[in-house]
Amino acid sequence: MSQKVTRSDEKKSIFGLEVNGPVFFTSTILIVLGIILTLVFEDSAKDFFNETQNQIAEWGGWFFVLSVNVFLIFVLFVAFSKFGKIRLGGKDAEPEFKTVSWFSMLFSAGMGIGLLFWSIAEPITHFATPPSADANTIEAAKEAMNFTFLHWGFHAWGIYALVGLALAFFTYSRGLPLTIRSVFYPFFGDKIYGILGDIIDIFAVLATLFGLATSLGLGVQQVAAGLEHVFEISGGKTTQVLLIGGITLVATISVVLGVDKGVKVLSEWNIRIAVVLLVLVLILGPTLFIFESYLENVGNYFSSVVEISTWNESFTGGDWQNDWTLFYWGWWIAWSPFVGTFIARVSKGRTVKEFILGVLVVPSLITFFWITAFGSSALDLVMNGNDTIMQAVDDDVATALFVFFEDFPLATVLNIVGIILIIGFFITSSDSGSLVIDSLTSGGKIEAPVGQRIFWAVTEGAVAAVLLIGGGLGALQTASIATGLPFALILLIMCYSLYKGLSDEVKKHEKKKETQQKEDYEKIVGKIIQKRNKK
Repeated sequence: MSQKVTRSDEKKSIFGLEVNGPVFFTSTILIVLGIILTLVFEDSAKDFFNETQNQIAEWGGWFFVLSVNVFLIFVLFVAFSKFGKIRLGGKDAEPEFKTVSWFSMLFSAGMGIGLLFWSIAEPITHFATPPSADANTIEAAKEAMNFTFLHWGFHAWGIYALVGLALAFFTYSRGLPLTIRSVFYPFFGDKIYGILGDIIDIFAVLATLFGLATSLGLGVQQVAAGLEHVFEISGGKTTQVLLIGGITLVATISVVLGVDKGVKVLSEWNIRIAVVLLVLVLILGPTLFIFESYLENVGNYFSSVVEISTWNESFTGGDWQNDWTLFYWGWWIAWSPFVGTFIARVSKGRTVKEFILGVLVVPSLITFFWITAFGSSALDLVMNGNDTIMQAVDDDVATALFVFFEDFPLATVLNIVGIILIIGFFITSSDSGSLVIDSLTSGGKIEAPVGQRIFWAVTEGAVAAVLLIGGGLGALQTASIATGLPFALILLIMCYSLYKGLSDEVKKHEKKKETQQKEDYEKIVGKIIQKRNKK
């Protein structure tokens, strides 16, 4: 064990950088090359990756559906099995962060930003074009909420829980570096420290940086659209680049301060602002309807989850699932190295059961309530004759949230809080992503030198700005999603690897317990013999 720790910590300083040279420099070169190729061949690249994604969905859709269900069932099995009592970092390890701070960081890094847009836009879209129900009916509304819950709930968080738990276990309980390569130690042994491990980490770095950069670029377009809609500020490229610069600056400061003083503080403030916005919607909106529909939505979801989570359009045909469910499964899987690594980083000291239920259940139930408060309320407005929200979703998804607020008292206040929250979630996604990339390229260092943290935070913003100005964000996003299929295979291997690691850990504890019991028994027998000899 000590040998493993030593090898992961013996990264030599290269040009003043404490990095794993092959991963750091190869990733940097490939990132620059990827940007150049994307800008030069934007249209053809987008067409190629779109076709790739369509082919993956067409021929591998069933595999995506099967895999995501396997991931969820596996983590639930682990939580309630004998493995659940294992503490990440050893029996004496204590959580580094308070539970509230932990939840805040999970939510901010996981999918907080997406909910601000899709919690309204997705249910409205499904209501107008449902997978099987008649459009614009009560059944379509129920179906819309069921599938929105499916895409943002337990299955999505199950992917993150699997990757996060595997990384946390092999890092804190086995003394391996906090990088994706460590999860494959049961398969490859010390080979993970060689070229094979470097390739795995390079792949994870590229997926993380390009995924974050495209999300930042596309998200800033949405923030700019909101500013233009609410304050009539031009949402053009200049505004968007300035927003990227501001977000990158704050994210860089947060990264420099580290997890405890930077990321944690911003995440906690994000959750506070989110709670304020949610409470305002509850008070100013249809309060009773929100609570009633939450209970009904959750009940409908659980009663239909087996059917909709295994649905493949095998009898009905069509491409609805390709555009929605398979898109989400590919996106969440592609994001899992980033989110999983960050969740692992902040989860030392938790038991396996506490970790899984904390990552899986709490965020999902909070997500369901958020989607209900915004999505069900929007559906209620539409079904009562308000067509402006549906029109906004058709015209520009980015404005849906702000158009929704126009039906509330204090609409301006709600819009301002909403914009602040959107920016806040982007900042926490950026800073947590930068910390993850820094860990991957430094050989698994949990606290890498400040200069390296700044480098990746600035690089991420620069990549987003260049792609925003030159085009290519859409092509890169499609490329990121297309990586979901190979990552799904990797995650299935990860299930076995984690199971093997946890089994060995249990055997080790049981052997130690047997040894202790034997020693205790021998002591008792020895004392009895001593007493008899004295007599």
